[in-house]
Amino acid sequence: MTPGPPAAWAGPALADVLDRVGATRAEVGERFPLYADPGTGRWVTTGRGAWTGGFWAGLLWLRSRHTGDPADRAAASACTARLADWVAADTATRGLILWYGTALAGEDRGARELRTRAARAALAAVDAELGLVPWGSAFGGPRLLARVDGVPGMAGLLASAGREGAEAAAAHLNRHLDLCGDGARDGDGDACGPGGAGRAFVPAWSYEADAGADGGGWLACEDPPPGWSRGRAWLLLAVADALHRPRVAARTPPGRLAEAARRLAAEPAELVPPADTARPDGPLDTSAAAITAVALLKLARLPGPGAVKYAERATAILERLVGRHLARGRLLDGCYDAARGSAVRHELVWGDFFLAQGLAELTGLADIREA
Repeated sequence: MTPGPPAAWAGPALADVLDRVGATRAEVGERFPLYADPGTGRWVTTGRGAWTGGFWAGLLWLRSRHTGDPADRAAASACTARLADWVAADTATRGLILWYGTALAGEDRGARELRTRAARAALAAVDAELGLVPWGSAFGGPRLLARVDGVPGMAGLLASAGREGAEAAAAHLNRHLDLCGDGARDGDGDACGPGGAGRAFVPAWSYEADAGADGGGWLACEDPPPGWSRGRAWLLLAVADALHRPRVAARTPPGRLAEAARRLAAEPAELVPPADTARPDGPLDTSAAAITAVALLKLARLPGPGAVKYAERATAILERLVGRHLARGRLLDGCYDAARGSAVRHELVWGDFFLAQGLAELTGLADIREA
């Protein structure tokens, strides 16, 4: 462990993570890191960034703030510009890619312009009948999906498109809360959503035009499974983001977001969860823990009796990640896909990003409400 107040461990840990970002940049060049082998540290990369490209850009922006080096700022700006192809892509992960890739860029003109174009594109992609931005076809498979990983970043991205965008952001989040649940549990310990006691938390739903009594409806997907660690973490992050945007929060039922946050943030036994709660002896997922910590830090910035508790829990998670899972700036024990056995104990670029974002809040390098 790394005992003591955050000042004793958060700053050195953040410096190590951002040093690792510099080494990664030298290794990958203009490609985007995805996950790295826990032994060698070598990255598997993608050419366009996939759904994780915005987190790499975000890490570069954090490094730029940390070092103040114009070369680091130029690298972050250039990486952000390479995300431009995703503006026209048919995917709800525009929030992950184009919000997190631009939100920490400060006054960078290119990032602001890219975010504006992305917001307009996301708004144009809203399916008014379904009340959300569909998951889309960019990664193959069915297009009309609602997935919790299509919600984070969308509140900020859509809200930057003005009043109509704020309405769309609220509708997008409300629809996912309706479908996926909010982490409530019944007396038997089973997850239940707002649709009724005993309904399992389901991270993904598919819309079938010929399903249901009325000729159309939503059907639960088997993949990702209900026990997927990042499911509740992504949704909690989206709820926390919306609570910091009054124009979005005002367009949700009174009290709904605060209650959803309370339920989704209910303390599990573990600071670092298993990748699939149905497999408690399986691999852990440090990236889910880092996402949760950032969401809790956002909630801690809101007035209310739970703020201190949220901050304490977030700090405990970050301290555990730093003390047991961080090695030379690499957040290990992240799990990309437990079911397929893909990168199950690896360094994940989004795990690094959310760890760095949480540490940046604790050290004052960045305001957690920025991204």
